[in-house]
Amino acid sequence: MELNKKTAQQALEQAAKSNPGAWVDHSKYVAEACKNIALRCKNLSADQAYLFGLLHDIGRYAGVTSEKHLIDGYRYCMERGWEKAAQICISHAFMIQDIHTSIGEFDVSDADYLFMETFVANAVYDDYDRLVQLCDSLALPTGFCLLEKRFVDVTIRYGVHPATIDRWKKILEIKALFEAQIGCSVYTLLPGVVENSLR
Repeated sequence: MELNKKTAQQALEQAAKSNPGAWVDHSKYVAEACKNIALRCKNLSADQAYLFGLLHDIGRYAGVTSEKHLIDGYRYCMERGWEKAAQICISHAFMIQDIHTSIGEFDVSDADYLFMETFVANAVYDDYDRLVQLCDSLALPTGFCLLEKRFVDVTIRYGVHPATIDRWKKILEIKALFEAQIGCSVYTLLPGVVENSLR
């Protein structure tokens, strides 16, 4: 099945019916942020970036889970031949390529955990992986936000973990890398970011 805007949007709509929740609107904002930033990057397709952002949490179609949504999303996309989207379903949660830096609960089988551990360690990240990692931290279900607001939002829900600070530092590093490419602050490309961050 070809991955394009229509198939990706249909996939998200169906997933939203299976498991309604704030994650759906969050995914839409992640996609918009990916597109807006990619438009300024010479080596990225804004259309592709949008699709990867839209589908990064598609594994949530299977229900309310923690890290299980990563491998559920990977399998969902692989079944459709969407290999890069499948990788990002897992990689978006591991800006540091070490499964032990997870902040979630591994509600998966031992076999799935071992698969994910190996997958994360051996994945070759490119700017699409890094862009979705960044934009995942720039989007609340209500709109775009400052990274620090999203950091607090996630920490309130998941708690503080040994890797929390290192994960924040990595996202700030990725932000700086993209800003060097685009020649401006990413926030200037996210309409309403200030207003939404002040809510």
